[in-house]
Amino acid sequence: MSERFADAFWPPADELAEAAERIRARLGDWPAGTTPWRLCVAAPDVPVDGDVLIVSAGDRAAQARASAASRPAAPDAVAIEFDEHGATLHAAGVRHALEAAHPLGDDWIAALAAFLDCGFAPIDALVLALAWRDGDETRGADAWPVDAARFPRVAGLAAAPEPAFPPCPAQLGLYPVVPDAEWVERVLDCGARTVQLRVKGAHPAALRGEIARAVAAGRRYPDARVFINDHWQIAVEEGAYGVHLGQEDLETADLAAIAHAGLRLGLSSHGYYEMLRALHERPSYLALGPVYATATKAVAAPPQGLARIARYARFAGARAPLVAIGGVGLDALPDVLATGVGSVAVVSAITGAIDYRAAVVALQQCFARQFDNH
Repeated sequence: MSERFADAFWPPADELAEAAERIRARLGDWPAGTTPWRLCVAAPDVPVDGDVLIVSAGDRAAQARASAASRPAAPDAVAIEFDEHGATLHAAGVRHALEAAHPLGDDWIAALAAFLDCGFAPIDALVLALAWRDGDETRGADAWPVDAARFPRVAGLAAAPEPAFPPCPAQLGLYPVVPDAEWVERVLDCGARTVQLRVKGAHPAALRGEIARAVAAGRRYPDARVFINDHWQIAVEEGAYGVHLGQEDLETADLAAIAHAGLRLGLSSHGYYEMLRALHERPSYLALGPVYATATKAVAAPPQGLARIARYARFAGARAPLVAIGGVGLDALPDVLATGVGSVAVVSAITGAIDYRAAVVALQQCFARQFDNH
């Protein structure tokens, strides 16, 4: 019996524990997760925090218990309902349905335990487990799932907008995120060519004026790329280069209208499931983060760290240009660029600098050194 996974399953299962240990040994060093998850293939007599109920789609009684985990009244309950074609995770009043790219093998539950032990949230661990194939731990030097063709799809989504969103350069470079149009003008004047206007709490009339001024500033530079955060309707009306949206906006924004207007689309993501959800829409770029803790924006996701960003980049880099964001300053920039992203968004590294012009120059020089060496 594996000591590491001795309490990871209910009822105790030596074969599952040994398989989980074998898989985990090939995944490398990761910070231990803070939640001691227990995968319950049968309902425990005494449920404990961290239990994940795993039920077959053919088990009606177990399905009812899994469905209960989708209700807001049970915010701490997690259940996974599966068949050979995929799995649905129920948690905190929400269900996440995934269609597997290949029939589920015997090791997917053991793989789920291994990825949970790596500190991934249940939904992201499930995505990785469904991308796993029995015996992956014996193949190649790196067992980590990276082949997009083997990853599941988010079920039930409408078709991606047509026409597709226009492309962005593969390397968007330094990407200042600034609070008003004056800052847009400043960073463009310093040589930055990708910039995002993120206005918070402005009166509607002032908001339109800020967006119009920022778009006009971008038009003064033939190679400028000015993105507008959140306010896609005004961005479309003012003819912006692009918009940036969060995951929550995917349920409300008219993506087809944005695409039809010819605007680029950048989407945020904070893990594997959100990457799958975002990449379904074929965005012009994908943002990954937060890399480090940040005080500039309230983000529900914890800091991802360099190791995760590097794994995300290997998975998503062939499908969209990548932007890392969150708590990145000049000192950390080389390490972040080394993960494989082609752009890094910065906020306080510029807007909080004593000399913003010097800060932009120093950051730009770091990009030049990194890309010139490759």
